[in-house]
Formats: sequence, C-alpha cells, structure tokens
Amino acid sequence: MNRSDLQRLARTRINEAKVLLENGRYEGAYYLAGYAVECALKACIAKQTQRQEFPDKKRVDDSYTHDLAKLARVANLENDLKKETQLNSAFDSYWSFVVGWSEAARYQFVTPESATNLYNAITDRQHGVLSWLKKYW
Repeated sequence: MNRSDLQRLARTRINEAKVLLENGRYEGAYYLAGYAVECALKACIAKQTQRQEFPDKKRVDDSYTHDLAKLARVANLENDLKKETQLNSAFDSYWSFVVGWSEAARYQFVTPESATNLYNAITDRQHGVLSWLKKYW
C-alpha cells in the first residue's frame, strides 16, 4: 500500500459513507467516514517516508493504529493542527468531533445526527478535516 492507494481509499470511503448516509445506513456511514480520515492521515505519513530510507521502528509501529490523534502526531501535524484549531473555530469544532471517532464504531449503533455530523465535519469544503488534510498528503 502506497500513498496514492491511501489517498484513493480515503476518497472511496468518504464517497461510500455518503451513499450509506443518503440511504439511512447510519452506522456504516459513520464508520466509513472516520475510516476515510484514518486513510488520509496515513497518506500524510506515507508522504514523509523517504525512498530507500530505513524507517524508525517506533514510527512504523505507531503508524499501525486507528487512533486519529496518534496518527496526526505520527504525521507530524501537531503544530499545524494546533494553529488551525486556534485560528479557525469551525475547524476546531470539526476536529474535536472527528477525533472522537474510533474503529470500535463498527460495533456500535449511532444516531442519524451523529453520522451526519461526522460526515459534515469531514467533508465541509471550507473547514472540513479532509479538505485540510489534503494540503499535507
């Protein structure tokens, strides 16, 4: 799996989430929307990987997680994320909501409101998390 694969997966998963949301399949929409962010963050990590460089074991191990906050740290986005949340209150609200996503969501029931809110927090064209991540992937 390479960076372009992860970018394509992020786009595919958010599109699938939209279809599920539009058809009242809120649990799947919620799970796949969060998974799209996970893929986007992993694409950011992949972008920083140098060809023929032997990777740091801790960084590799830390990359194999579903924890969005941890992935943002591994992608070295902490400072940019902090700046964006301080300057952009809409993004701050969105990120706060998105970072609460967990892969355990696949075992949970979610409300239509939660699924819609997560999807909107990720896809908002001006302040959404996915739009912001695309600057770094």
